[in-house]
Amino acid sequence: MKKIVINGGHPLKGEVAVSGAKNSVVALIPAIILAEDVVILDGVPAISDVDSLIDIMELMGAKVEREGETLAIDPRGVQDVPMPYGKINSLRASYYFYGSLLARFGQAVVGLPGGCDLGPRPIDLHLKAFEAMGAKVSYQGESMRLATDGNPLKGTHIYMDTVSVGATINTMIAASRAQGRTVIENAAREPEIIDVATLLNNMGAHIRGAGTDIITIEGVERLHGTRHQVIPDRIEAGTYIAMAAAIGEGVKVSNVLYEHLESFISKLEEMGVRMTVEEDSIFVEKQDQLKSVSIKTSPYPGFATDLQQPITPLLLRTQGRGNIRDTIYEKRVNHVAELARMGAKISVLSGQIVYEAPNSLSGAPVKATDLRAGAALVIAGLMAEGRTEITNVEFILRGYSNIIEKLTELGADIQLIED
Repeated sequence: MKKIVINGGHPLKGEVAVSGAKNSVVALIPAIILAEDVVILDGVPAISDVDSLIDIMELMGAKVEREGETLAIDPRGVQDVPMPYGKINSLRASYYFYGSLLARFGQAVVGLPGGCDLGPRPIDLHLKAFEAMGAKVSYQGESMRLATDGNPLKGTHIYMDTVSVGATINTMIAASRAQGRTVIENAAREPEIIDVATLLNNMGAHIRGAGTDIITIEGVERLHGTRHQVIPDRIEAGTYIAMAAAIGEGVKVSNVLYEHLESFISKLEEMGVRMTVEEDSIFVEKQDQLKSVSIKTSPYPGFATDLQQPITPLLLRTQGRGNIRDTIYEKRVNHVAELARMGAKISVLSGQIVYEAPNSLSGAPVKATDLRAGAALVIAGLMAEGRTEITNVEFILRGYSNIIEKLTELGADIQLIED
């Protein structure tokens, strides 16, 4: 049982480097199954989701070598074996194995996905796309079987009923080895989709339009090895920027792509946060009085749902009232009760978060209920007076690479303790 202990009130100062994108790498690793030679990824974050994916790849027969942030995967020995429920259930992104195994072997038997509990996140769009390409779906206990009954996947025209990052990527992966042309309409536009398309194209795929709402994939017979640099994690970057604005005395956040954060940066500027945006970094000054704002999440390029929880503690030090409405995951409010336990004037009313600021936070025992809620509690703990103990830290370690070391370097009094 691990917990994070924070003695708050220590201002942050210095530089922190953003790691590679979690939401990219959890799709990039399963996509490598389609290659017929070694694929090397640079900029791989040190997070538990990556550890789980490596374990799964090795169980399937892949050879994996890891040195620092570089990951070399030889998928030639991968076998068509059922994926164990326990490993698969530990992370949401396990569904990317559906697309890669289906495209390589014509079938996939994979445990149903897990991850953070953010309310209903159905995979019906994934299944609809696979079925349109010729796969049949059946269930075997806690696993799902997708199979083409010996026939190759067929390219087709797919319209996504709702914008879905996971379904867009999964369809793109499967279609890379399908026969003929696949067109995805109403595709998600997130940077992570472009990152996966770039890897697949570097492996020999023919994908056009990634980053727009229409993606076209011409299927190919084989994909080869390559080397690929994972893009910076825009959610980690936003988390550290919000943290720096909340309790920083001059923090430089490096390895940042500003164009991936425009909606987030725009909202900070509306609050009055003083920043200097450079080519690959953002310097956040010490802040004075900030103005309260209201936030509405929406698909990219709108305000990211993954950043509404990390920005919440910063809102608590503004002046005035505001609200947060998450249109992606309406039940993404579990951090609210924990922040209230620390003295925040915050609640959930009619499906949206409402807050009144400024607040004086006090250290308290709190629980991370999901990945980004955990990040919010870390920021709140750094802001609070006294000692904060955060349990369920496994959620936080799923998505923030070396977070304890990075915050310690900035001057935080923070420890990861094993009970």
